[in-house]
Amino acid sequence: MIKLYDEGVYLVNGTELVPESEAGKVQQLTGAPADKDAAKRGTIAYGILKAHNQADSMDHLRIKFDAMASHDITFVGIIQTARASGMEKFPLPYTLTNCHNSLCEVGGTINDDDHLFGLSAAKKYGGIYVPPHIAVIHQFMRENFAGCGKMILGSDSHTRYGALGTMAIGEGGGELVKQLLEDTYDVAYPGVVAIYLTGKPQPFVGPHDVALAIVGAVFRKGYVKNKVMEFVGPGVSSMDTDYRNGVDVMTTETTCLSSVWRTDDDTKAFLALHHRGDDYKELNPAPVAYYDGCVYVDLSAIKPMIAMPFHPSNTFTIDELYANLNDIVAETEAAAEKISEGRAAFTLRDKITADGKLMVQQGVIAGCAGGNYSNIVEAAHAMKGKSTGFDEFYLSVYPSSQPVYTDLDRKGLLADLMDAGAIIRSAFCGPCFGAGDTPANNAFSIRHTTRNFPNREGSKPGNGQMSAVALMDARSIAATAANGGILTSAEELDGWGNIPEYNYDDRSYQSRVYWGYGKADADKDLRFGPNIKDWPEMEPLADDILLKISSKILDDVTTTDELIPSGETSSFRSNPLGLAEFTLSRRDPEYVARAKAVQALEQERLNGGMDGEVKAVFDVVKTLPGQENLDPAAVEIGSSIYANKPGDGSAREQAASCQRVLGALANITNEYATKRYRSNCMNWGMVPFHLKEDPSVLEVGDYVFVPGIRAALDGDLSDIPAYVIHDGKAADIHLYILDMTKEEREIVKAGCLINFNKNRR
Repeated sequence: MIKLYDEGVYLVNGTELVPESEAGKVQQLTGAPADKDAAKRGTIAYGILKAHNQADSMDHLRIKFDAMASHDITFVGIIQTARASGMEKFPLPYTLTNCHNSLCEVGGTINDDDHLFGLSAAKKYGGIYVPPHIAVIHQFMRENFAGCGKMILGSDSHTRYGALGTMAIGEGGGELVKQLLEDTYDVAYPGVVAIYLTGKPQPFVGPHDVALAIVGAVFRKGYVKNKVMEFVGPGVSSMDTDYRNGVDVMTTETTCLSSVWRTDDDTKAFLALHHRGDDYKELNPAPVAYYDGCVYVDLSAIKPMIAMPFHPSNTFTIDELYANLNDIVAETEAAAEKISEGRAAFTLRDKITADGKLMVQQGVIAGCAGGNYSNIVEAAHAMKGKSTGFDEFYLSVYPSSQPVYTDLDRKGLLADLMDAGAIIRSAFCGPCFGAGDTPANNAFSIRHTTRNFPNREGSKPGNGQMSAVALMDARSIAATAANGGILTSAEELDGWGNIPEYNYDDRSYQSRVYWGYGKADADKDLRFGPNIKDWPEMEPLADDILLKISSKILDDVTTTDELIPSGETSSFRSNPLGLAEFTLSRRDPEYVARAKAVQALEQERLNGGMDGEVKAVFDVVKTLPGQENLDPAAVEIGSSIYANKPGDGSAREQAASCQRVLGALANITNEYATKRYRSNCMNWGMVPFHLKEDPSVLEVGDYVFVPGIRAALDGDLSDIPAYVIHDGKAADIHLYILDMTKEEREIVKAGCLINFNKNRR
């Protein structure tokens, strides 16, 4: 079904794969010997990156994007940062959607206050404003901005429009601020991996099945981490563009940097349908293209899939699940116990029926992955004339935009779903991040959404409440709903593939969306609410720093949802200090108090005093070689965490900024899970350390003295001597930092991106 090559490959004429070790075959096929350097320039990705690169070299890219997008969890902080940095107007099309904090149910007026702030900002700075319930961010961008050869930057990790020939990247807010200030997105030229598709999906196999199969094959191996996934091969044209969009959005879960697909007549038809035929151009690799790896996918062999809790890569075919049900259930319950740390119980054994089937309590089809037109059509056809039943199970369906909603309505398909007992919602991302359709305690939910991380469904283990999510395609969710909540593969139903032509009608957009690009009015005032706060002042980095370890996390991977929980905490994301109260609250509830205590030590230092514990630490530091004359009053004090691999998941900058506003100066890690989280840390002035020693050398409460950190940031980052102070004794350790651009080094030294921009402007 899926094969990963253990070497680079040449793709010849779009159809022939030649492993690098067999490069002589290239000459047999083309009449010319393989030229690896030239073939590297033959990828689709190379051409798009070159067209957007502002640097003289393709080794270190400086990218300017064609458009940007943010939603109502992120755009307030981005605009506030850009304002503080001197922005006067949006220099490129910038779309502000309101699809996350849409319900306006938590926290009083503060959610809609953010929405109206966004509208006022669109008027003042010249932006596009999409009101709540009109469209989810990525569907709106597919319909209105994505096009062949373009690049789009978004402050949401699932910013992926590769199926429309657009290289899109999800990053933290700091990277969007740089574009608003007409700076560039700086990154080393990424590896490019071919996703070679052959065959055709079975009628009962949907885009989530294809995506989950790929995620399951590549994630744990890090095969495409920080690389571009380029979808090529004859299998691309076996799927229509709506289907491809559903596969493409899930590439985020592989930890790749971006994605792009070859385009064809169906891409052209999709863009023409959306009144943007001029945005089409044919994109294909050159006759000989070289890729740094290859994922070979036989689409015809893919079966209906399920990603069990608690990660999209925890994948099985539904057939495999049932063949090994007791073992997989036991593994899931053990993982739940580890995640909850005894604070809440989650069980699946009690959901196994007498005939060996798994009973589900909730189904959701929603968002940028599940809410597409063809997914809901297939679900409606499967449910027509059937019933979800009147027991615990229920099904909620969220069309991804008003145009999708209205066409489904005009065709009677929503009525078919509602007649079967399904609940139809508006365009909203809530089920994907824990703020909509939160299931009951100990319930098991199946969802065609993008993620199933711990607590992503909205549960709170700290309060004794825990549920869990498995990811499935809309077709199998519909089959399950038609079977009264018994988990069922779409393969067990017939009638798939009868999808009527989609009729796109954007009258709802013309009636409600504010199209303000190029219409900035500096005289307009921003509308603030009581929860919208400016960023607090942050100090520049001192020459020497003293860190106190305030949390230690040894999980294989720490997600951004654990660093700063999603769900109802999203309502506070326009208030930096208010949101920071939730930092690590579901993973290490004592962290905030520890970080604040360290912050108080730093404030005491700034006021000319010094705590007895810190004085004792400096007494030890002064015994170290070359530190005899150290002035403790000049040493900046801050908190730090150790985590094995932090930052998988969301692009949200708050996963880093919340640590920073609580006084963090650094993270110490074995590895960063994603580039975007590491970038967030640097943009908020935190040093992105790695530890050479085993993490056993660090414990919560230990101090780490790092002399000469500013000098280190000006030089070689490969070895940075430091000292751990524990029980009155100092021990040598060695830190290092992976390569940083000149600008990233200056941002960290300045204390944050805001300070950096103030300094230079």
